[in-house]
Amino acid sequence: MKLVILDRDGTINSDSDEFVKTPDEWLPLPGSLEAIARLNHAGWHVVIASNQSGLGRGLFDVASLNAMHAKMHKMLAAVGGRVDAVFYCPHSPEESCNCRKPLPGLFEQIGARFGVPLKGVPTAGDSLRDLQAGAAAGCEPHLVLTGKSANGPPEGLPAGTTVHTDLTAFADFILQRAVRPLAVAI
Repeated sequence: MKLVILDRDGTINSDSDEFVKTPDEWLPLPGSLEAIARLNHAGWHVVIASNQSGLGRGLFDVASLNAMHAKMHKMLAAVGGRVDAVFYCPHSPEESCNCRKPLPGLFEQIGARFGVPLKGVPTAGDSLRDLQAGAAAGCEPHLVLTGKSANGPPEGLPAGTTVHTDLTAFADFILQRAVRPLAVAI
């Protein structure tokens, strides 16, 4: 199974220091939905792993989160794409759970749900904690220079992190390396 794990806020859609709380505030980054569709068309399953501490902080409810995801799914379908599943941590930082990135709990849940080892599974996000969580689960870390990293990469990235301008560049990288030229016998 070809699997990619993506962060949501700042990677697929615009992020906000005030949190993305409503469907109206959920705005895709340029090219992100098309990048997901291109991955899908090449046989990749796309799953989201997202901290959603706005739930634990009481800033929005599960119905609002579901409405944001319904908007995302509808907009993805319009460009021929899909997300197979959305895993999210609803806890505030004070709750000390294992599913809040930078801990690997969400990634472990994804591996268990899909029945795949996560070693080498590409994961892309816009923050250090996204990549730390993925790397701790054995994933291959990719940083996109959008959202929290729009002004450049943070320090302390996991070893082997590949940096891309945005989700389109990440998809280009994944798709290009999947194409292996055939050897020609002479």
